[in-house]
Amino acid sequence: MTVSSDALIVDDAATVRLYHGSILRDAGFDVVEAANGYEALEAALAHRFDVVLADVNMPRMDGYKFVAALRRGGPSRTAPVVMISTESADNDASQAYAAGANVYLNKPVAASELVGVVLALTGRLGS
Repeated sequence: MTVSSDALIVDDAATVRLYHGSILRDAGFDVVEAANGYEALEAALAHRFDVVLADVNMPRMDGYKFVAALRRGGPSRTAPVVMISTESADNDASQAYAAGANVYLNKPVAASELVGVVLALTGRLGS
């Protein structure tokens, strides 16, 4: 029996959503994509996701604000969040963790690293 999990990918770059989505689909996830924090928050309030991947720099609502809003309520408020960004300063990671992220990764992320982190966070590592 195959267990499917739902992942939400939030990034303003369509190519990044395509890349991350392809990696997670290959790992057995059903993927929903959003181009900004507002779209993502709307999806997360309507559906329970098993994991969320969020970019930091996005128009309208950045990743930090999105994650903070996600943590305030809704069916996905406890979902593990992986923030992925080109920003590599220590304070960027600190801001991500302060907003409620579980893991902070720098772009570009190798497929094997992304899958390993997501499977570990969702309790599917080794299954």
